[in-house]
Amino acid sequence: MVAVPGLPPRRAARPPVDPATAAARATEAILRDTLHGTARGVVVDSPPGAGKSTLVVRAALELAAAGHPLMVVAQTNAQVDDLVLRIAEKAPDLPVGRLHSSDADAYDKALDELPQVRTAAKASELAGLGIVISTAAKWAHVRGVEPWGHAIVDEAYQMRSDGLLAVAGLFERALFVGDPGQLDPFTLVGSDQWAGLSYDPAASAVSTLLAHNPDLPQHRLPVSWRLPASAAPLVSAAFYPYTPFRSGTGHGERALRFAVTSDGSGPDRVIDEAGASGWGLLELPARHTPRTDPEAVHAVAQVVRRLLERGGTTVSERAPEPVPLTADRIAVGTAHRDQAAAVRAALAALGVTDVTVDTANRLQGREYDVTVVLHPLSGRPDATAFHLETGRLCVLASRHRHACIVVCRAGVADLLDDHPSMEPVQLGVTIKFPDGWEANHAVLSHLAEHRVATAP
Repeated sequence: MVAVPGLPPRRAARPPVDPATAAARATEAILRDTLHGTARGVVVDSPPGAGKSTLVVRAALELAAAGHPLMVVAQTNAQVDDLVLRIAEKAPDLPVGRLHSSDADAYDKALDELPQVRTAAKASELAGLGIVISTAAKWAHVRGVEPWGHAIVDEAYQMRSDGLLAVAGLFERALFVGDPGQLDPFTLVGSDQWAGLSYDPAASAVSTLLAHNPDLPQHRLPVSWRLPASAAPLVSAAFYPYTPFRSGTGHGERALRFAVTSDGSGPDRVIDEAGASGWGLLELPARHTPRTDPEAVHAVAQVVRRLLERGGTTVSERAPEPVPLTADRIAVGTAHRDQAAAVRAALAALGVTDVTVDTANRLQGREYDVTVVLHPLSGRPDATAFHLETGRLCVLASRHRHACIVVCRAGVADLLDDHPSMEPVQLGVTIKFPDGWEANHAVLSHLAEHRVATAP
């Protein structure tokens, strides 16, 4: 290194920390604050596929091992059952309580086969167990029990603040883990009358928590183990500008290949593009259409059928030898339930089964090798707040390990410019950034580099 007179010597650049080390350091810091800190809460932001559930399970096991009574709050019964199964697998000798409703199908009956898992509809029947897990809705009805020393709130950004208020008296300290880029909490009624107030019941549990407790320790998981190197930069920049993350794998560590060559059709060409780059845009001619656009639905079904017919295989850090791309590793994402129903019918007509077809809301937290997305703004005459919601597009663009193929009619960029975001400004409400308009433009700009146009 050459010294320059009058200037301090320049330090050598530090080598970048590898993803596994970065993730491990973040996890250790989170566990240190959770187990040994004095704050009443610890907040963890997790991008898609960053190991959020793994963190929740590890934190639960370490709290239980340290003798801290623990309650775990999840948002759906499926999430609760999954956590119970994961904990039971990691610690077969640890007694776990599964608190459920009185419904006949309140929980996964597979739990009955696990001797260390005790199920009950009353919290009093699970007293003394190291870990008790249930939904926020069920916890809200628990009364007359001794408070738990610790709680873990999973999917905390999808929990409304009124839900947190209903359970806050049941624990003394809590770890809040969630994905800030996903869909906002769902409400059945309008909430404009509370907007900007510190006790807005429709706001997310985390935003309200931090508004009242700005000094709480905040952490983030810095690595996505789901998204490939081709996807993480786009998703990070478009949806997580203030909490950036990177992929746990590098370029070339994953591959999507096909045994059958392309027939030259639009679906095959976009499949080849996605296999080579991780992204594909099958663009249909510009047109205003019904929500269940028959041509777009047919195009989605054709792409899925050709993915299966062409004998796709995947190679990754999990499986260095080629693994067949099967129907259960493919998902179709839509904005609306009637669109999902139309795609299911189109796939059934083509003889395709076992492919997951669902809305963004129901695909949250799930992972597939390849996803096919019907763009929320495809064929629309306007851009409503629902279709511009940042979380919806984020979920649809972040479920895949290898490739994402988007089916969309041309003209969405012009539609966005004709319908800029016009949501009313409300005092006291933190502006969500980036907004859906900006995020959509960022994604469309990237997809344009992988565009395959179909003939009119």
